[in-house]
Amino acid sequence: MASLSSTMDFNTQLRRKAQSVNHVLEQLLAEQQMNGDLKEALRYTLNAPGKRIRSVLVLWSCELLSGQVNRNAEIASAAVEMVHTYSLIHDDLPAMDDDDMRRGLPTCHKAFDEATAILAGDALLTLAFEILATRTEEPSVAVRLIALLARDAGGDGMIAGQMADLKAEKTAGTKEMLEHIHINKTAKMFRCAAALGAVCGGATQQQLECLCEYGLNIGLAFQITDDILDETASSEQLGKTAGKDIKAAKCTYPAVVGMEKAKEVQQKLTSAAAAVLKPFGPRADTLRRLANVLLERTK
Repeated sequence: MASLSSTMDFNTQLRRKAQSVNHVLEQLLAEQQMNGDLKEALRYTLNAPGKRIRSVLVLWSCELLSGQVNRNAEIASAAVEMVHTYSLIHDDLPAMDDDDMRRGLPTCHKAFDEATAILAGDALLTLAFEILATRTEEPSVAVRLIALLARDAGGDGMIAGQMADLKAEKTAGTKEMLEHIHINKTAKMFRCAAALGAVCGGATQQQLECLCEYGLNIGLAFQITDDILDETASSEQLGKTAGKDIKAAKCTYPAVVGMEKAKEVQQKLTSAAAAVLKPFGPRADTLRRLANVLLERTK
């Protein structure tokens, strides 16, 4: 386990990378010509204090392979954050998880209204693909990035997971069903983030596959941690309503396999994520640390 001081140092690195993502998002949004109310809703949701884990993963994966963050990776990190934020806006709607708070603030449909929230989510999703298509420096790279994001955010990825999650409410659930939901709903977007960064960094096929496996492992562990924290943390800690999974009879790891088993699976996935990075040697230490910090998070 990392020492307290080293964890604080790592969190400083994470915050600085998140701030660089925020800067790119602000630039891109400022350039958009759109309805004022809609733009304000986008600004409100993008400026909410999120952790930016997925978008930072894009940057660190690129850095691992090329030694630096390039402009393609910056654009890809912004695209991932736009898609993630759109998914949160829609996830919080009354027809979905019906939540009043997200990232410590009123949800988009509470701060504005349902119609604006739906359209804000739609605008973020389409804007993500627009910036990949128009701001990526090489057309061949743009095509690969668009295909990866569409695959993992779409009907055979995040949306499939959300649909399965809704269908599984108030059912007994099985470990297989649970894994299907969590891999699609959450882990595939972590895989996507790692893959986008890898492509921006000029990865070989083997390097791309390693980082995709890493992303899946930390993404699934991340969602299990969310399941655990929903039962053990306060709403103030989480920045969203705690205990909603139990109230909605959601299919979660603690509910299906028990709290201790959930923590065991969480630890195994984190160890597997670190192990898959072995071919990269010490250069991948930042990603190894990320896996451990996500395991130990309390919000």
